[in-house]
Amino acid sequence: MSGKNSSKSVFREYFEAIVIAVLLALFIRTFVVQAFKIPSGSMLPTLQIGDHLLVNKFIYGIKVPFSGKMIVPFKKISRGDVVVFRFPKDRSVDYIKRVIGTPGDTVEIKNKQVFVNGEPIDDPHAHISSSAILDKKVSPRDNFGPILVPEDRIFVMGDNRDNSYDSRFWGFVDQKDVLGKAFILYWSWDIKEPLFSFDRFASIRWGRIANLID
Repeated sequence: MSGKNSSKSVFREYFEAIVIAVLLALFIRTFVVQAFKIPSGSMLPTLQIGDHLLVNKFIYGIKVPFSGKMIVPFKKISRGDVVVFRFPKDRSVDYIKRVIGTPGDTVEIKNKQVFVNGEPIDDPHAHISSSAILDKKVSPRDNFGPILVPEDRIFVMGDNRDNSYDSRFWGFVDQKDVLGKAFILYWSWDIKEPLFSFDRFASIRWGRIANLID
């Protein structure tokens, strides 16, 4: 009898440990940190295809899960932050871009140069791959605005300016849809190579692992 009770006790301990571990993992993913993989080149050269990074989900504050409503704010989203957010056109998809304009800012682009509140910004992360200048009537890529960023919204752009689908094309991001700030790379390799292959292993970018995201 005691042996049967002992077996039940051990089973219960394992079950409780698993439940606690799952709840803890869900809590961490919801409120603390979340992993994210870079699937495109819109943030080159800052972030490469195949980079795996961690997103700090509590740096801006504590939100109500699913609704995105801020209940305990910590700090404001700042220009230059690299943020992960729900894509406004399809909120089931997560995007990553750099914040260019915050509420109250006036954003304008003239011949690829970004201006905020009438002043050209220091833009060290911007990568320009094409010398061609597109007219505003053709595309908003190189000439855009001016446009005022509304309250509770942000204007974002990819660092790979000539190859990024961002606020120039689809508008502002609601701050409640911002999941967090990207802060560190924990893994990086070439995802075009077959998984479980020597080429995939050989493509590991050891020098990028543990790099902070600026």
